[in-house]
Amino acid sequence: MNIHSAVLDRYSRGAMDVQPSLCCPVSYDNSLLTLLPEEILSKDYGCGDPSRYVREGDTVLDLGSGGGKICYMAAQLVGARGRVIGVDMNDDMLALARKYQNEMAQKLGGDRVEFRKGRIQDLALDADALDRRLAGQPVRSASDLAQLEAWKTEQRKHAPLIADNSVDLVISNCVLNLVSDADKQQLVREILRVLKPGGRVAISDIISDEAVPPHLKDDPELWSGCLSGAFQEREFLRAFADAGFLAVSYDQWDTQAWRVVEGIELRSATLTATKRADSTCLDYGHAVIYRGPYASITDDEGHVFPRGERMAVCERTFTFLSEGPLKNDFIGITPASLKAPVPWCAPAGTRRGAAETKGAAHVAACCNENGCR
Repeated sequence: MNIHSAVLDRYSRGAMDVQPSLCCPVSYDNSLLTLLPEEILSKDYGCGDPSRYVREGDTVLDLGSGGGKICYMAAQLVGARGRVIGVDMNDDMLALARKYQNEMAQKLGGDRVEFRKGRIQDLALDADALDRRLAGQPVRSASDLAQLEAWKTEQRKHAPLIADNSVDLVISNCVLNLVSDADKQQLVREILRVLKPGGRVAISDIISDEAVPPHLKDDPELWSGCLSGAFQEREFLRAFADAGFLAVSYDQWDTQAWRVVEGIELRSATLTATKRADSTCLDYGHAVIYRGPYASITDDEGHVFPRGERMAVCERTFTFLSEGPLKNDFIGITPASLKAPVPWCAPAGTRRGAAETKGAAHVAACCNENGCR
């Protein structure tokens, strides 16, 4: 099976006529849908709502942006200081999204959305530029092919479709499963590459409770239908953790399976994760306390936090735990007077005694729906 051709064909048909079998029931924020053209709404194929993770001022990258629905929703949330980039490989879907660009720019009060052609597992290569080169310099020999590969290498280096460390939030809606298994690891690495240090991920996709067997993976209808290319539920998390992401978790999880194929349950879930900051790990005297309820937890960098203990941490870890996605789980303690920073060298499990943190400022995020008291 040619996965690339099967997916392009299925979604080209989806751009022409509505394909109900390609989408799960999703509850979107209706206030963000009122500005969108009906054609985009009717030809949207997703399984979640990653737009809910968008913040004002974000630069957002939507992988497999299709007709542009999530991009135009995100554009309302990023505000005038933000921008949204949609990447898709399907010319028909790109044409649908771009068809309403001027209309949406007027409604939004600014042109803050753009659509680029590319493969989401190779975000450095501009596919429009590749198409133009092939039109002018078609490949007719092995020598031509070698020259093309050299050109692609230069393009990725000097004119990438999406630059390194340029995006605050990467989102996607039911698209990662369409990428071949051989390219999925590269896809996750590309997401890591384009995110800024501290950048976030919110990926809604289909996952399976068991590994999908080869004979189902070889079915083009099942693959292009967002089924047989699904990550196994444990492996989806592991792929991002192994790439170096922090706080990898399932933030949303459909309790009911969307489809059951030969006993394999396939459901929608939304994975969230954060890219590690690139600052040096320096000790200024900070500490954190894990609130509970578990006896202890271990983070993705190997730090162990027993419940209720004042644990010594470097400034980078302190900032992540007190301000990042885990802030509701920790109390941060900033020393009354920062000591001269030294490279972090304390062994794992080092406590920071109360005597060291007298008079310190305690940072405690609200951890209940009624707010802090």
